[in-house]
Amino acid sequence: MTNRLYYTNPQLHEFDSVIQEVVPPADGHSRPGVILRETAFYPTSGGQISDTGWLTTTTGASDRIRVSEVADTEDGRIVHYLEAPTPLAAGDVVRGTVDAERRRDHMQQHSGQHVLSAAFIELYQIPTVSFHMGDDYCSIDLTTPSLTVEQVAGAERRANEIVFENRPVTIRFVSRAEAEKLGLRKLPPADRDELRLIEVVDFDLSACGGTHVSATGQIGSILLRKTETVRQGMRVEFVCGGWAVRAARQDYMALSESAKLFSTQPGDVPEQIRKTFEGTKLLRKQREEALEELAGATAAASLHDQPEVNGRKIVLRVFDDRDIGFTKLFAQRVVRGGVPAIALAASKMEPAGVVFAQSSGGAADMGALLKQMLASVGGRGGGTRDFAQGGVPKGTDVGTLLQTAADTIKE
Repeated sequence: MTNRLYYTNPQLHEFDSVIQEVVPPADGHSRPGVILRETAFYPTSGGQISDTGWLTTTTGASDRIRVSEVADTEDGRIVHYLEAPTPLAAGDVVRGTVDAERRRDHMQQHSGQHVLSAAFIELYQIPTVSFHMGDDYCSIDLTTPSLTVEQVAGAERRANEIVFENRPVTIRFVSRAEAEKLGLRKLPPADRDELRLIEVVDFDLSACGGTHVSATGQIGSILLRKTETVRQGMRVEFVCGGWAVRAARQDYMALSESAKLFSTQPGDVPEQIRKTFEGTKLLRKQREEALEELAGATAAASLHDQPEVNGRKIVLRVFDDRDIGFTKLFAQRVVRGGVPAIALAASKMEPAGVVFAQSSGGAADMGALLKQMLASVGGRGGGTRDFAQGGVPKGTDVGTLLQTAADTIKE
């Protein structure tokens, strides 16, 4: 079992150790790994992603070897996966160097999560059921069907109060029996006799194996950015410390660019977006009304120009610059034009398509006719007796297709 130095000293970034075993690459992977007698590298676990860093040996090659990932094994050992084939061997003495900036980021995020989860319990009695740390954001899942804007802001405000008070964060080890009497925020499953407790003095006490700051002021700040509904309840996305600064800068730059586009101040962007959205909705409605009027006028003109044969009019129309939506409107206006009619219409705009329609009660079967015509060109579609629609392959001569359909009807 690997001696985990970060358990008692999460501020430790350099350490000396001995390689106990070299782990060859697993199937499908090119990375070898090493197991050390002791390590300050934190492995991925408990929602926190692993440390990275370097190993250096003076008994062979003196170059630094990159540690790209660290993982737990079922027997309690820790595998340090290396970025490249390694000259290291069992028995080599190495110096480990943890990426200090990455470690600091992770300490800020994980400690911030403890404070934030405790704030949700203190204010609203909403417990956290899971924690996830990504490469640039974190999230907690809360057992609640909903969260109000006021609750999100309240939890963020309370969490940052604890940060600004710079309360001590301590580590201690207790038996499970003792832990059960201490009122932990969440008691872990009963799979070990000794528990490692992280305490934010007079605010939160939790069992946790992760790396944490020594005082809440080192978290820097806690920024809640997004909420969404998930299977377990509500997910809250947040960032802390340096991540919060970078996220706030990114958000501000995006907001500033948006403000420039609207020629307004950043604070007025939401209102400008609302106005633009309403204007777009109005323009869309006006466009739809104009297209309906144009389709109606075009249909009326086509009916007027088409002679009646055997008590009905058959209208053929190919549109070069109108989409299938307009073509459908045109066909509908033709068959509702007050006289028995059949509309055979097509659009050449990609994706090209055809529409067959007839006035209610007509003798033809538009669905059957469409399938027959499309089968001849490799198209797909379908419909009812009075209305059918389908697509045709690129390059299809839709004019000839419509004429063939009209000839079929006249037979």
